[in-house]
Amino acid sequence: MSYIQLNHVMKKFGDVIAIEDLSLSIEKGECFSMLGPSGCGKTTTLRMIAGFEDLDGGEIKVGENLLSSKITNFYLPPEKRNFGMVFQAFAVWPHMTVYDNVAFPLKIKKLPKHEIEKRTTDALKHTNLLSVAQKSPDDLSGGGKQRVALARALAINPDVMLLDEPLSSLDPHLREEMRFEIKALQRQFGFSIIYVTHDQSEAMALSDRIMVMKKGVIQQIDTPLEIYNNPSNRFVFNFIGLSNQITVNLSQQGVILPGCSDVFDIQPPPPPELIQEGRAILASRPSEIRFVAQGGIPGVVKRRSYLGEVIDYNIMLGDQEIRVQKGRRDPGPNEGETCQVIFSKLHWYSCNSVAE
Repeated sequence: MSYIQLNHVMKKFGDVIAIEDLSLSIEKGECFSMLGPSGCGKTTTLRMIAGFEDLDGGEIKVGENLLSSKITNFYLPPEKRNFGMVFQAFAVWPHMTVYDNVAFPLKIKKLPKHEIEKRTTDALKHTNLLSVAQKSPDDLSGGGKQRVALARALAINPDVMLLDEPLSSLDPHLREEMRFEIKALQRQFGFSIIYVTHDQSEAMALSDRIMVMKKGVIQQIDTPLEIYNNPSNRFVFNFIGLSNQITVNLSQQGVILPGCSDVFDIQPPPPPELIQEGRAILASRPSEIRFVAQGGIPGVVKRRSYLGEVIDYNIMLGDQEIRVQKGRRDPGPNEGETCQVIFSKLHWYSCNSVAE
């Protein structure tokens, strides 16, 4: 059964519609990410769930509890929603110790002293901060400060954890480390997570499901694997993972690449409606293109770069450029050499579809 429900939610800022008729459901204990470019509405959606923004349409529920409803003009303030929140800014108070930072929301709730001590100590223990409890947050690294924010959110025993770009100000190593810690805490405590990010690798690593948004409208909701392998449209394909998108001409005889005189039989073939249009977008991931000795599309290696575990190729096919990525142990052509490639997997899109 759905735990968090958004039903036909809308939000306007003046005459601008930021969120338009958004409906979704999130399961209890699920890590659900909202992913999209800046300005797509993901943070606005999170703020409406948190109660920092009221609705201009629809309703939001958690379990059987109504949080916001435009229909009945009901609004539950943020402090009564029992949500833990972690933001991009560390939001720690430098004049308080780490312990007092974590205990502060519990003191505001006027909980008994022994319960404040237990919850604070437990939260510090689970975030590996017990040894620095009496230090100032300014003595900690960026990752340490973000752990303080996590511990503070954990201490209230939240029904739902809301995270808005919580790792974007950390360096790559710390960011990866904190991903694993957040996922481990979720498994241990069983709370639901709603995670806002524009970083696809974070969303793919953490999420049970991902919602991709564009201009306040849902483009696709699915598992990370399904969104990567079977994007619902050209925008999702372009936004998730590295992508190649080249324009080709189509006829009943096959596919013609601008700058090439040959007609190619590319599989799977484009759908009939695209053949009728006469042009299409051929889209494929760099890892889904193979070098072959013969029978492929001829190209020239414009650039060859060693990236550690992979070798990244820029290949000219006719007058368009694609990227190909192969394992560092896979033999491949050198820079300036001719080559032939085939697509082991591809997607076809109309030239009228929107990529951004």
